[in-house]
Amino acid sequence: MARHGWNSGAQRWRLAALLGVALAALALILTVTTTLPGDDSGTEGTTRDGDKVHGTPAVPPGDAEPAVGWGFTHTQYSADEGGDAATRRAEELLAGLPRPLPQIQHIMGWGAGNPEPVKGRYDFSAMDQRMDFIRATDGTPVVTLCCAPDWMKGGEPGADNTDWSQQALETAPEPAHFEDYAKLAATVAKRYPDVRHFIVWNEFKGFWNNEKARWDYEGYTELYNLVYKELKKVNKDIMVGGPYLVMDSVDPRQTEGASSEVEGEWGRMDQRALDAFDYWNKNKTGADFVVVDGSSYTVDDEMLPDEFKATEKLTAVGKWVRERTGDLPLWWAEYYVEPGDSDDNRDDWSEPHRVAVHATGLMAMARGGASSGFYWNPQKRGETCAGCLWRSTELDDGGTELPMLAMLSRFSDAFPPGTRYEKVSVAADDEPNVRVLATKETMLVVNTLDRPIDAKVDGQRFKMKGYEVKWLKR
Repeated sequence: MARHGWNSGAQRWRLAALLGVALAALALILTVTTTLPGDDSGTEGTTRDGDKVHGTPAVPPGDAEPAVGWGFTHTQYSADEGGDAATRRAEELLAGLPRPLPQIQHIMGWGAGNPEPVKGRYDFSAMDQRMDFIRATDGTPVVTLCCAPDWMKGGEPGADNTDWSQQALETAPEPAHFEDYAKLAATVAKRYPDVRHFIVWNEFKGFWNNEKARWDYEGYTELYNLVYKELKKVNKDIMVGGPYLVMDSVDPRQTEGASSEVEGEWGRMDQRALDAFDYWNKNKTGADFVVVDGSSYTVDDEMLPDEFKATEKLTAVGKWVRERTGDLPLWWAEYYVEPGDSDDNRDDWSEPHRVAVHATGLMAMARGGASSGFYWNPQKRGETCAGCLWRSTELDDGGTELPMLAMLSRFSDAFPPGTRYEKVSVAADDEPNVRVLATKETMLVVNTLDRPIDAKVDGQRFKMKGYEVKWLKR
């Protein structure tokens, strides 16, 4: 989510487009021997049995819960590709974590190709590979139902006609094809029966009403309800959530179009996002969990009053959502605490700084009532990758743990769904400088300063390095 609102995710779409082209070419190569000479029907590499169970699905627990915990999202590049030794190293790394991380995969883009290039003809080859990786790491698989094949949104059908441009990919299905999309969702559910958690669409992409200058929440909710019903027909135990709405905020001095109800030093919520959420919440057929995403900074990339205190927005939004949805578990499908540059790169902070702010963001989400959250893994192929979870598996020594994974894994293990948090004492002179999240057994403390401090928390006195993230037993 490089930018929020109508043009959100521009860089990610460009990356997805490049991958999509490569996947289409790969599909042609792999299936050339099964394609009849002169066949120009556009079905190369596709099959009719998209709902055939793929591989050997892990048996999901009979008591699967709607809250899955803290994990990450696979993006264009992930550890399912690269050298054999490196990919195996990454699999073993993730499988060996104290608590396996839930992992999101989209059905089109972000590493997956066009799932249904022609109506009734399917190509899940790339997604199959990602699902195999998730299974190999013992992760809880989560599927985001986005995006839509071209023929559902006014484009040309055909395996070689997929338009991977940003404009095309950000187009929602036409209302006449909402039912087709719901059937595609059901096909995905049948193919991967071990997936019990589905998110409907991504960031309201394509659902914008230009005439009214607001979100087309009526259209999204109609699509959501159709998908919800089709998934429940496949298996009543499947859990479905939405609306995956970007919770934008603006400068606290702005009043036009801004909320006077959800505000703080960090800014004011864009009222259009709140209105869209309220409509979906009131008119949804059902939901097993509720999904939002957003950043701690404003639409103008302002971190107010600073990068650490700005994360309080995540707490405020969470509390507002929970007040309206009651017992429904709250998920953050994406969260951002570090603005990107014009190319969506986030390379300005040191890794300790990055880890400290992200840890503070996770703490803020937990305080707001969230039980699940997903880190958007910015995986790249090079030697350096700011904020990546592991070294690129394209490298000979790739697949090893990086600091962000260490922090995310520890947080996931210490604060699983159902955690009861406790308030602890903080010395008066330390209150402005540290952030704390604690249970009866564990305490997480973050130093928000770039210099060492001597802190006293919960009756314990200890030294902390600049931007240190410290775990303590109670």
